Amino acid sequence: MAIEQRTGRQRAVRDLKRGLILDAARKVFEAEGLDGASLRAIAAAAGYTPAALYFHFDSKEAIYAEVLRASLANLGEAVGRAILRSKTPKERLRAAAMAFFRYYADNPRDLDLGFYLFRGGMKPQGLGQQRNEALNAALLAALAPIADAALALGAREDDAKVLMVETFAHAAGLLLLAHTGRMRTFGTSAPHLMERFVADRIAALTAKNER
Repeated sequence: MAIEQRTGRQRAVRDLKRGLILDAARKVFEAEGLDGASLRAIAAAAGYTPAALYFHFDSKEAIYAEVLRASLANLGEAVGRAILRSKTPKERLRAAAMAFFRYYADNPRDLDLGFYLFRGGMKPQGLGQQRNEALNAALLAALAPIADAALALGAREDDAKVLMVETFAHAAGLLLLAHTGRMRTFGTSAPHLMERFVADRIAALTAKNER
């Protein structure tokens, strides 16, 4: 029993330290980006030495990947909650698409984190194949309810996947314009345009399957 208690305390302490490091790292990444951040800066923000970070993470990229993984998990939960009250495929599609958009509209720093592939310009660099695959899988899981709803509306599998990608691309573009203040130039709002996009896609899909 004593050994189990000691092991439990050690695990709790380790998890606490890991959480402190991730909280500090997120702030540093938000301020400096992945390229601008350093393990030294993250360690200082967390109150540890750089060497102490290696007990928990093997690199700066590993820390960034874990911060982004947590962000994507929150995104997936937000989309999941949004579709719980939806009774029809149309309602689920709209709820999932708008929940995806609203999560990043309300959490612009999370959108910045998600654009890690485009650091250093338009040439994708990523965080290593294994981490990229895991993070991409998490993103796809958050978007999957959109494709699932489209399938339930009668779309073919390829068309459902295209709609999922279109929704992601349209949301990302509108969010970029909104968060950089460019949307004011056009005298409209990103949420309004996103709503129109989703409504148009649902109407087109419904009409196609009624023919």
